[in-house]
Amino acid sequence: MAVGEKMKRLLRIGFDIFITSFTSIISWFLIGIIIDKNLTNVFSLTYPLQCLMGIIVSIFGVGANICVHKDGNKNAADNGIFLGLIISCVIFGFIAINSKYYINFMNMKEDTYLTFCNYSIIQILLQTILQLVITKLYYLEQNKQANLVVILFNTINFFALIITALVSNNQLITSLVTLLVLLVFDLILLFKYIDKIDFKLNLKNCFKYDAVSCSISIMFFIIYLFGFSSSFSFGEKYVVAITFTTLVTDIQWDMYSAIKTVAKIDIVKKKFDYTYHFKNALKFILILVASVLLMSIIMYPVYKPQITIVSIFILLHLYDFLITPFKNIKICYLELEQSTVKTTVNTIIAYVLRIIISFLPTPFCTVFGQVCSSTYEFIYANIAYKKV
Repeated sequence: MAVGEKMKRLLRIGFDIFITSFTSIISWFLIGIIIDKNLTNVFSLTYPLQCLMGIIVSIFGVGANICVHKDGNKNAADNGIFLGLIISCVIFGFIAINSKYYINFMNMKEDTYLTFCNYSIIQILLQTILQLVITKLYYLEQNKQANLVVILFNTINFFALIITALVSNNQLITSLVTLLVLLVFDLILLFKYIDKIDFKLNLKNCFKYDAVSCSISIMFFIIYLFGFSSSFSFGEKYVVAITFTTLVTDIQWDMYSAIKTVAKIDIVKKKFDYTYHFKNALKFILILVASVLLMSIIMYPVYKPQITIVSIFILLHLYDFLITPFKNIKICYLELEQSTVKTTVNTIIAYVLRIIISFLPTPFCTVFGQVCSSTYEFIYANIAYKKV
């Protein structure tokens, strides 16, 4: 595959992630204007639950698709989608039923956030189904088809949510109508893209082939669940600052995962070239950093977070962005071609460090932990890769 094609594929996958994240952010922003300004904070309230989506997609999406190539299990991708669907319904259904306890645990107001918290939980479930399907399309190299599916899902989500909110100005009606429309879309996807289910899937290998990403998602869930709960307890100015930082960096953090997706596809298919991947990743990250700065300038007058607090959050995120090209591609290679166990263990060490720091009694606990774990990964990846 030519260098230009590699970059084009990276941008296509990055575009899918951008559309998904951007739609979510602009939707919460507009819902805050149309119905209640406090509802924007639901984005941060349910942010830890996105990590559960990452765990499910890692095992039943990425892992299952790698099984198709490494294990010769031609139905692994479809089996992964079906099993991932069942697991997702159980997990997110349980959380939705107990959403009152979740909101209280996160130190936020039940009366203000309950309806849209439930909406967000089910929307993440429906988005998980979408991610399982488009992961199959990525590994089939049907990136244009994946682009179309993602654009349709997010366009339908956005207009159903905003139009219903404008017409009804009612939280419950807006939530139910939007979720019903998205459910119909997901059912169409499942019937269209699942070919054959035979329930033959090596779950051990599904985890093994994407063990690092899965482990990271598990750690992230713990970190953000307890870290955000602790940070929110320090008061409204930290809730606003964290929500603002999450809004201006979340798209970019989601998009950067395209770097790992493309690298893993090429490693599995024996098309990997580190130099090309690194150069494309560096260009990509610099674009993302520039967009963080631009979004911060544009959105600051709207949210008006305390400048000192938000500057600490943003600057530490930028440091983390800038070191990612120097570690993540190497970690993908080490995981799939060298030692899965050693790479996973070192990733777990990094994130255990991050978890420990996230329990510190400071509102900056999550971002301090983030920087420390990334620095550890950077050191490990570069030392281990030199030995290859």
